[in-house]
Amino acid sequence: MSFQQGLSGLNATSKSLEVIGNNIANAGTYGAKAARAEFADLYARSLGGANAAGIGVQVANIAQQFSQGGIVSTNNLMDVAINGDGFFQMQDTSGQMLYSRNGQFKLDSDGFIVNGAGHRLLGYPVDNVGNLVTQVRSQLQLPTVGIAPKATEEIKFEMNLDSRKTAVAGAIDYDDPATYHNATSVRIYDAKGQPVDVTLYFQKTGTDSWNIYTTAPDVNGDGTPEQIDVSAVTFDSNGLNPSVTELTLNIPGGGAAYDPISNIKLDLSGLTQFGGNFGVTDVSQDGYAPGQLTQLTIEEDGVITARYSNSMTQTAGQIELANFRNPQGLKSMGGNVWASSFASGDPIAGVPGSATLGLLKSGALEESNVDMTAELVNMITVQRLYQANAQTIKTQDSVLQTLVSLR
Repeated sequence: MSFQQGLSGLNATSKSLEVIGNNIANAGTYGAKAARAEFADLYARSLGGANAAGIGVQVANIAQQFSQGGIVSTNNLMDVAINGDGFFQMQDTSGQMLYSRNGQFKLDSDGFIVNGAGHRLLGYPVDNVGNLVTQVRSQLQLPTVGIAPKATEEIKFEMNLDSRKTAVAGAIDYDDPATYHNATSVRIYDAKGQPVDVTLYFQKTGTDSWNIYTTAPDVNGDGTPEQIDVSAVTFDSNGLNPSVTELTLNIPGGGAAYDPISNIKLDLSGLTQFGGNFGVTDVSQDGYAPGQLTQLTIEEDGVITARYSNSMTQTAGQIELANFRNPQGLKSMGGNVWASSFASGDPIAGVPGSATLGLLKSGALEESNVDMTAELVNMITVQRLYQANAQTIKTQDSVLQTLVSLR
């Protein structure tokens, strides 16, 4: 027996205690992963036989364990947890690629999604009309201001006209409901986002035939709506196939109230005439008023949606994840981030939920995967090993003292 074995054992168990201590220290760190010290025996190389005694132990590797941690709700919509495999991709100020499981994000003053260290999250941007550009990975920058108004370009109705109604002869009087059968309105917007209420009046003129009067609000002060279109429409004997399925409306300006709106497509293909009550089953238009940003939401597939005060939503980007063939080969950089290495292999990127990548959960964070009970038990075990190795040194010292005492 020599001091070599005992000293190597002390060094190895000391390193193991450091690893255990670090695990315990990061038990409350979101996205942190436990590590373990892996030992290997030591033998001196010689030309001797196969029964040589070992010369001790060494720490062969400190391997991180990338098992899933628990997911806890935080009610902060910018907190994001990965449920499954994968890493968030980020860049530091020098452009270095970094990877993390800690989804504690926020927006900086320029609208970039960053972590506590200022590293910027990567993903897919959107073009000018809100379509994802999946061919380009970039630092995700979200809108921090409101949305500009959009003039209405299309109106679409789905409704039923009551075939049982009796035809009305003569001109329509908008103030006299006896001269028409039904009316419905839809609010549209000019280029400045100013609202305009357009009303459609329906007057049955004969069997399977109707007149449709389209009006805008009164701008002359005479109390009469501004008539902007009159169209006749007929149906087949089954109350289907309206003869007019599309109209083009041009609304004159309403002074200070609203600006002119031209070439509005009015889709009437959903019009029917059945023996049932008049009813509008669907109405839509594609214009909107200006709106302020009220909320950002992140879906499980990483799509980020901006919500505005005018009830509009727009896609603002999509988070991209990355995985590795050998995550244990990643190089720890501190601050809950890792860098790729030759051992880890190149990153395999994709959207959440694709291939082997996990899904995202907004308003939640992944806890550390450290098992506190197991770490405390390991600490006791390693402490006993440390004491045992110290005892071998003490025993060797006692043997040497005996030899020195011989005369």
